[in-house]
Amino acid sequence: MDTPLNLLIVSPTDKPLTPAQRKFNQLVRKIEQARAELLAWQEQVPVFAQAHSQRMRPLLADLAAHRRAVATKVDAMLDQPRWNKTERRTMKALVCSVASDLIEDEWTDEADIPQLKALHDKHAEVDFDTENRESVAAMKEMFEAMSGVDLGDGEFESEDELMQHAHERMRADAQAREQAAEAAPPPRKKRPTAAQRRREAEAAEASQSVREVYRKLASALHPDRASDEADRASRTAQMQRVNRAYEAKDLLALFALQLEIEQVDAAHIAKATAERARHYNQVLTAQLEELQAELQAREAHFQMDFGLELGLGPFDRLQPRLLGRLLEEAVRDLRQAVAEAERDLRQLDDPVSAKRWLKRMRRELESFDDDLPF
Repeated sequence: MDTPLNLLIVSPTDKPLTPAQRKFNQLVRKIEQARAELLAWQEQVPVFAQAHSQRMRPLLADLAAHRRAVATKVDAMLDQPRWNKTERRTMKALVCSVASDLIEDEWTDEADIPQLKALHDKHAEVDFDTENRESVAAMKEMFEAMSGVDLGDGEFESEDELMQHAHERMRADAQAREQAAEAAPPPRKKRPTAAQRRREAEAAEASQSVREVYRKLASALHPDRASDEADRASRTAQMQRVNRAYEAKDLLALFALQLEIEQVDAAHIAKATAERARHYNQVLTAQLEELQAELQAREAHFQMDFGLELGLGPFDRLQPRLLGRLLEEAVRDLRQAVAEAERDLRQLDDPVSAKRWLKRMRRELESFDDDLPF
């Protein structure tokens, strides 16, 4: 249910709103914005996922095929005697880099992995599997040092396997700590401070305020007050919505239902809110925090599913209404990458053009890896 902005407190006189009333209005507006953004995520992600499948997947597969063709062609070119040592090192590094990327690419067919590994190992100083194990072992060591979690002595075949094991170990450690805490004798209770007692009293009063609104709605919608069967059915449906709002501690939804059944008018709610805004604000603050946490989770899931392909950074903020623009930019970039791969293949057919291309590739490889032996 959308947050009704007619719940905003408006002073009927020239007397300014109290700080608690101004905060109430601020929370109402923020919850309205957060709900609208969450709804946009719910609506836009399925649309984006379908468009991604229809438009980006074919381009990703096409690009992978072109890159593999380039690597295969460069591998064949190494049999020719016309290349100097620097060019040969560049060609070997290029083949290894492309083969490694394709092996780890989710769009690569599993049946092609052995051939890609053989292509990589043909020109690499260390075979792919050994290099991968060393990389995973280094990641394991870094994770243990940063998290303090012991992942054991076992080896892992991939980073995904390592991270899955890490999550399982962290869950097991958390359960062990919980069980130990349950088995331990209860700590000696300290006398609560005045501030703690005040916060507990305010929280209890805020919960009581929500219960009062709920009881008023339940009383107004009682089936015994129905005039006929149609009215009874309508009251039952409305009561189901009331129950859902109460279970979610959604104070604004309860207020909106009060308006909907004309139990009270907006002026009455504004007056009641002015009297108890400080207590209502606690409930609204909790609602806003839950909405913000859900928004962060939606954004994180989108990043995990599509961030790498869209070229997003881990700290890039996303707006669901702009996902279509991100898709268009990614499709444009992919088409350009495919066109460049096609040009690369054509340049490799001519020895002079191929030498110029290798010089450019050497510069690009050096920019990504300062340890390359050029």
